[in-house]
Amino acid sequence: MALVVLRGAVNGELAGHVTSEAIVAMIAFAAFGYVAGWITDYLVRDSIERSFRARVEWYRSGMTDAATKSTESRGE
Repeated sequence: MALVVLRGAVNGELAGHVTSEAIVAMIAFAAFGYVAGWITDYLVRDSIERSFRARVEWYRSGMTDAATKSTESRGE
């Protein structure tokens, strides 16, 4: 928005015209930021969920291995 105002001041444009251009630019960048944030949120959540599921699977397999070794050591 500041760049639009600066450009308008340098070119001697009317304040009303510069203001409307600045608002349009602000809305466009807000929409872009919303989409970029949504994509980032999706990717981060997916990554964390995959890491969590892998860790739970690792833990479960470790518990299964420990239980198997425990029963083997008792001769069952």
